[in-house]
Amino acid sequence: MAWNEPGGGRRNPWGDGGGGGGGGGQPPDLEEMLRQMKQRVAALFGGKGSGAGAGGTGGASAGGLGWLILVVLVVWVLVDSFHIIDQRERGVVLRFGKADRILEPGPRFTLPRPIEQVARVDVTQVRSMSSRVPMLTRDENLVNIDFAVQYTVSDATDFLFKVRDVEETLAQTAEAAVRQVVGSRTLDDVQIGNRLEFTNEAREIMQRLLNNYEAGINISIINFQDVTVPDQVKDAFDDAIKAREDKQRAINDALAYAADVVPKAIGRKARILAEANAFKESAIARAEGDAERFSLLAAQYRAAPEVTRKRLYLETMQDVLSRTPKILIDGEKGNNMLYLPLDKLFVPPPERAGATASGGEGR
Repeated sequence: MAWNEPGGGRRNPWGDGGGGGGGGGQPPDLEEMLRQMKQRVAALFGGKGSGAGAGGTGGASAGGLGWLILVVLVVWVLVDSFHIIDQRERGVVLRFGKADRILEPGPRFTLPRPIEQVARVDVTQVRSMSSRVPMLTRDENLVNIDFAVQYTVSDATDFLFKVRDVEETLAQTAEAAVRQVVGSRTLDDVQIGNRLEFTNEAREIMQRLLNNYEAGINISIINFQDVTVPDQVKDAFDDAIKAREDKQRAINDALAYAADVVPKAIGRKARILAEANAFKESAIARAEGDAERFSLLAAQYRAAPEVTRKRLYLETMQDVLSRTPKILIDGEKGNNMLYLPLDKLFVPPPERAGATASGGEGR
């Protein structure tokens, strides 16, 4: 029986010996405890506690509400402490607002908020930004450069906290890198030069600047999308480009003409040299042969002058008469009428004609 029931005597629940007749050492009443807890919860939420006459139903309701609050608290702590980090992401854990550690992909646990919070960063996404800025070349010409930058996140913590405005930082570093590259080259180099060399140099400069800033960004590529001149001087630049194209066309025509004429001249030169060398060798061989023959003939003449002289006479007459047209007349049997084929007497024989055409040879 409860210590405060009618007729039961009023006893002290803590056993201090007060009240009537009962012994000390009684445990506290559970219903009283639930009633007090209900009053406190009601006071916490702005309600009014129930009086001493509240029944058992009120105490049970207060107990259920407490357990409900406790369960909700436990579930909330579990849900807020469990995180699944995607393969493309990295989780930056903030403990009381300060970066504490990096969560790798997979299921991870942290302390609940407000103790720890998780900021997710996609480190595989290719982000991009573009800009258009006027710049001066080395030869002091003004050009408008359209460029685009593609980048990824290399360090999630630096990306979130080391740079206040990522887009603004990227725009300024990209502009500085492109200005350095364009300012070291002439307008012709920028317009018709090796774009890949320019973009690689600008990317290296930009990456070095971002590393100094600890921005946590990796530059994939810088692309020069368009290089134009201001509208005020566009006509003059078009004329200059046309003149440069005319110059190049004239150079190409001259090179084509040279490629056609020079080989022919080289061929003619080689043929003339070959003919000259052949004539030289032939003349030398002929002269050496004549000298050798004369030496042999002189030796024979010294051995037998009369015979050699007669043989030379006969060979000379044979050579002369073989090339001379002849008419034989029988004076004894002939008559007074002689027919001379004068039209054929002066026609040179084929061998003499060939010798005359080649310059002739005499003995």
